[in-house]
Amino acid sequence: MFPTLPKILIQEIRSEFLSKHNVQLYIQRDDLIHSEISGNKWRKLKYNINEYFFQDCQNIVTFGGAYSNHIAATAAVGKLLKIQTHGIIRGEEVMNSTLKKAEKNGMILHFISREEYKKKDKSKLVVDLLNALNSPYIIPEGGANLLGLKGCEEIVQNVDFDVVACACGTGSTFSGIISSLQENQRAIGFSVLKGGDFLEADIVKNLQLLKSNHQNWKLETNFHFGGYAKYKPELIEFIREFWQKNSIQLDPVYTGKAMYGLYSLIESGQLSGKKTLFIHTGGLQGIQGFENRYGLRIFKN
Repeated sequence: MFPTLPKILIQEIRSEFLSKHNVQLYIQRDDLIHSEISGNKWRKLKYNINEYFFQDCQNIVTFGGAYSNHIAATAAVGKLLKIQTHGIIRGEEVMNSTLKKAEKNGMILHFISREEYKKKDKSKLVVDLLNALNSPYIIPEGGANLLGLKGCEEIVQNVDFDVVACACGTGSTFSGIISSLQENQRAIGFSVLKGGDFLEADIVKNLQLLKSNHQNWKLETNFHFGGYAKYKPELIEFIREFWQKNSIQLDPVYTGKAMYGLYSLIESGQLSGKKTLFIHTGGLQGIQGFENRYGLRIFKN
């Protein structure tokens, strides 16, 4: 079965900036859960892996892009629990730090075109692979199913916060967080996708699956920096400065954008007097690939 969750560190951030704007800020360090299965990936995989054992399956098949945190985490779980994993990878065949590590952890990679990936459930490659495997267990991209949502409901255990904030990719982590909050608490999600307003409908559907009618949440869509895995110089400088001041690494695809957005809301006075919890959802494995892609070094001395 899935390993026991270690004790989670909640770390206070202190600065003149936060004092000036009358905000108490804490970071829940889910990035420290495991060196390779960190953050929300641990949460989304927990019940899926338990279901894999309950159904007595023999393989795991999942989906993702070439830099996917989910692909990396699933491969690591496979190695840890001696499960054969298969990754259906979107796009042309490449080999980067994420995929090399996934292969090292025993995952068998299958590349399909972006067009085929859009209809991946009906793709001949996927259908043939599932037919060839003995008792495969399928986990959707990002672990975004009901079991993944239920895992994300367990992220926030401390009710002593006014606001809980996190990055949003598919919206499933954010949905689980919203569902778990008390009526007097509010959730803020920061979309890392350009045009991320469509996530609101997905979040509502997720909340319906979780039988939650909470409306104490807001999706911020103005901090995507050009779109998924894109950036602007001010984002990189913010991440570097945050690291230098707090010794906490943020990644440029998810948590860096979300924290930048949170600091912008704080500066605008919207969170004055609020005790705020930021969920560090991990994703640090993707930094090397991001740096190689753009030819930069984020955490240079």
